[in-house]
Amino acid sequence: MNILTVGEFKANFSEVLKKVIAGEEIAISYGRKKEVVARIVPKQSGKKARRKIGVWEGKSKIVFAKNFAITESEFLGE
Repeated sequence: MNILTVGEFKANFSEVLKKVIAGEEIAISYGRKKEVVARIVPKQSGKKARRKIGVWEGKSKIVFAKNFAITESEFLGE
């Protein structure tokens, strides 16, 4: 990851965008302390990661009370 000051970023904007498109992450620093205030990261591909099913398996427990009851019409919202 490259860290650029605001001035460097402004002066080299096109080159910075080319690096980001190539997959590099760029940080922008500001002020006397040169504190990182922003990051420019490449756009992610359109595919999202599939959601894992059962990530809580073995880590959680569901218990229904003995008097828990629901009718079919209540379940269907009728």
